[in-house]
Amino acid sequence: MRGRLRIYLGAAPGVGKTYAMLGEGRRARERGRDVVVGLVETHGRPRTADLLEGLEIIARRPVVHRGATFTELDVDAVIARGPAVALIDELAHTNVPGSKNVKRWQDIDEILDAGIDVVSTVNIQHLESVNDVVQEITGVPQRETVPDEVVRRADQIELVDMSPEALRRRMAHGNVYAPEKVSAAMANYFRVGNLTALRELALLWVAGKVDDQLGRYRADHGIEGTWETRERVVVALTGGPEGDTLVRRAARIAARTKGADLLAVHVTSADGLAGADPANLARQRTLAENLGGSYHQVVGDDIPRALLDFARGVNATQLVLGASRRGRFAQILSRGVGVETTSLSGSIDVHLVPHEEAKRGRRRPERSRAALTRTRRLAGWAVAMTGMPALTAALSPFRDVLSLPSEILLFLCLVVGVALIGGMWPAIVAAVGGSLLLNWFFTSPTGRLTIAAPENLFALVVFVLVAAAVSTIVDVAARRTRQAARASADAEVLSTLAGHVLRGEAALPSLLGRLRETFGLDSVTLLERAGEPTPDDQSAPGAWRIVATSGAAPCTTPAMADTDVAIGNDLVLAARGRLLDASDRRVLEAFAAEAAVALRQERLQEAAERAGPLAEADRMRTALLAAVSHDLRTPLSAAKAAVESLRNDEVAWTRQDRDELLATADESLTRLHRLVENLLDMSRLQAGVLGLSLQPVALEEVVPRAVDDLGALSDRIEGDVIAGLPDIVADPALLERVLVNLMANAVRHNPPEAKVLVTGSRHDDKVEIRVIDRGPGIPREDRERVFLPFQRLGDRDNGTGVGLGLALSRGLIEAMGGTLTPEETPGGGLTMMVSMPVHGRMEPS
Repeated sequence: MRGRLRIYLGAAPGVGKTYAMLGEGRRARERGRDVVVGLVETHGRPRTADLLEGLEIIARRPVVHRGATFTELDVDAVIARGPAVALIDELAHTNVPGSKNVKRWQDIDEILDAGIDVVSTVNIQHLESVNDVVQEITGVPQRETVPDEVVRRADQIELVDMSPEALRRRMAHGNVYAPEKVSAAMANYFRVGNLTALRELALLWVAGKVDDQLGRYRADHGIEGTWETRERVVVALTGGPEGDTLVRRAARIAARTKGADLLAVHVTSADGLAGADPANLARQRTLAENLGGSYHQVVGDDIPRALLDFARGVNATQLVLGASRRGRFAQILSRGVGVETTSLSGSIDVHLVPHEEAKRGRRRPERSRAALTRTRRLAGWAVAMTGMPALTAALSPFRDVLSLPSEILLFLCLVVGVALIGGMWPAIVAAVGGSLLLNWFFTSPTGRLTIAAPENLFALVVFVLVAAAVSTIVDVAARRTRQAARASADAEVLSTLAGHVLRGEAALPSLLGRLRETFGLDSVTLLERAGEPTPDDQSAPGAWRIVATSGAAPCTTPAMADTDVAIGNDLVLAARGRLLDASDRRVLEAFAAEAAVALRQERLQEAAERAGPLAEADRMRTALLAAVSHDLRTPLSAAKAAVESLRNDEVAWTRQDRDELLATADESLTRLHRLVENLLDMSRLQAGVLGLSLQPVALEEVVPRAVDDLGALSDRIEGDVIAGLPDIVADPALLERVLVNLMANAVRHNPPEAKVLVTGSRHDDKVEIRVIDRGPGIPREDRERVFLPFQRLGDRDNGTGVGLGLALSRGLIEAMGGTLTPEETPGGGLTMMVSMPVHGRMEPS
């Protein structure tokens, strides 16, 4: 049997997850369960460490990576020990390369498969679904994440909650971080606003998990009634113009309760021939989503029951319906959707919302112009007018042979034929005319419209009723067939539109071109109002501007269009070429709604593109200020302190003391000069005004000078430059500066006992200079990040510079026509490769 997983979820480090996990472990041991500690990180917190006393701890497994030894959870040892419960901290932890699994949650999965219960911990910022949100809130990217599904599968999730103020007090008392780190942490990640937002994220995530558990419980136990654990407002949409009012009213109802859900639903008839306006539904769907809701569509012939089934399925507490648009007589005959839904709603509150459309009454559903073409209708009238006399003439000689029922059946066959050809009204006229002809020519006494036998009167009445019924059924079938064909065509068009959007072809010209091809139009134009609305602006040329168009001779005003569709107050879709009928117009309105969405997306994308450079510039400025404020202050403070000490007449300095103070001032000012020089060069590079003096340069001369410039660090450099290499094209001073920076970086990360190797070799028309270290290296996915300005990836010492070195080095090398790329050193470490063009082979710029 698989073990059970229990997770303590926290909003931020320091809330007490590990403390709570260890407390649960001790309580489980007191209950007689076999408990071991698989891995716990105390982070130097004494109260957490105290809880480990008396608990059996499984030894960690050492893992050697790039010359360093790390320790990780020993999965095999935990499984071999076979306890009832294992306490394993930090669910989202990424294991050291070379471990059995990449992530710790995979280790825990193996232990659970072995039938061992596991108690673990995780912070909300490590959940994959909220990782980007947390980064936006805190400004700190979280590289260790765990899939939400892994956490959701846990048998029990317990939130370890703590108010931001309480957590900050714990930090101030030294219960979370070392005293020297508290001020920086409270001023950055642990600000009250950050902690409040993280706490809300954790509460909402756990609430969603609880909601899922409640849904499963109700489903498992067959509970169909509504449990009002959370407000959910469902608004029913018919596709009518009143839908906008209903969505807004439902949104206001939902807004009264924090965290309430808004769901819009439209019930489609099972035959697929419902007359809902797709443009209205598309607009109302967009409105619902803009108001924070979701849109759903269900199929059902019984609208009240379909609505309530949906509402109960989502555990809705309130249902919003529009007041009936039917007349009073219709309401007498049938209670209507609103009344029927209210009577069946049970514990769900039903709101019947009045609206302007209710006053106007229910519009008759739009019928197609005719079920049959004009030619067929004329043919039906012709058959009715000529067929009945012709049949009468044909049957007259057999009057004594045929009985009246036989004659009625023959006339009925002709009426059905007329219905098939021309529809209902020609058939009804034929039925009435046929009954008169049967009465006059074939019913005793003949030659008069009187009927002697009552059964003959009954037969003629039945004939008329049957003929009328058959004609009506045939006409309805023909209408349904045409509606089905039309619906199929509309569905195909809308399906094409949906595919057009899903394939990412939502650019306005492409969308309008698809619309023009679909309806065979000359041109389709999206117009936007240029100013404030005026009474006569529909035909005023200056009142509108063309946003996008497809085809020749675009419309410049709505009045020039054969068909125009208004999209809100400021947009009009103008089509020229032919007048579209009402059914085509409905599909056109769906295209218009999609065109408005495409326009909005284009403008949002343009705004995002405009904001991108501004955001990048702001990020650079913020990083520059943060870095320079520290790195300028340090050498300035040191130089100022040295100079002030020298000027102090109250202290008698020895010559050695004076020399040390002067050396300190000189070193600090040199460092300050180098920092300002780097900043100025970076600015010149970004502005494209850096002055270069490109000339043939011998590598045998540049590399030794660069090594000498390292001063005391030069003993840690070993050169291996192949003799006789051709000259390269470079600025000697700038190339030397780049090499000094690369070698200094390599020395700083290289093991103390190892030397940095500098090599040079020729490959085709390039000379490659490699600076090779045996340090920890850089993960492949982070290698380009080290070239970003103000980036100190992996540096523990933030006092070594503003992080401009590699960014400036790459900029200088590229300005000289070369490249600077990082590579992995075989056996561990990082290799920086400078590739420069050979003199005489450099391509003209």
